[in-house]
Amino acid sequence: QAGVSRSVAVVTAYLMKTEGLGWEEAYAAVRAAKPDAEVNPGFQGQLKLYEAMGCAVDSSSALYKRYRLQMLTERYPELQDLPREVFAVDPTSVCQTPNTEVLYRCRKCRRALFRSSSILSHTEGSGPTAFAHKRITDSAQLCGDGREKCTSYFTEPVQWMEPALLGVMEGQLLCPKCTSKLGSFSWRGEQCSCGRWVTPAFQIHKSRVDEVRTLPVGNFQAAKT
Repeated sequence: QAGVSRSVAVVTAYLMKTEGLGWEEAYAAVRAAKPDAEVNPGFQGQLKLYEAMGCAVDSSSALYKRYRLQMLTERYPELQDLPREVFAVDPTSVCQTPNTEVLYRCRKCRRALFRSSSILSHTEGSGPTAFAHKRITDSAQLCGDGREKCTSYFTEPVQWMEPALLGVMEGQLLCPKCTSKLGSFSWRGEQCSCGRWVTPAFQIHKSRVDEVRTLPVGNFQAAKT
């Protein structure tokens, strides 16, 4: 209607796709032709995401999943009746895990919890310096002592988590079978042990789960833990 934000965002995306331009370069080209063009911050964020995904909408991308989760708290402030597609399929409801994926089970009762495709990776933080305000002692240093910086997996929500997540901003994540504590969640975000702030955060401690990889052996498959 006004030719200022929404239509400009579409034309910018078109130039990115057809001319192989970055979002800022494409946006600058549009503004050179139409100086009053002004894409709003929300559309700018989508254009950045579009560029990061290679100018394609990939709903399986970790970047896309994280963006979608961040939008949920704006669209559903009461965190009720969340769209079903937000939740990854419970591994126990699927007969077999693809060979290319790692399955994660509760270390205590062996209940399948999530697959590697549900892990939302994040850029590693700056380690102890990120916790300077908490006055970390030398014994708690994360760098230089051989310990893993990220001690948790941050995942997309899985179907078995739904009862715990709805209607509350934060809480514990318990194994749906043995109720042992696996981690925690917060729609506002949580800080990883590497120092990176992750929003929203569905955090499973690595010490509470085991990896199960399926390896082909002859004409049958064997699971390696």
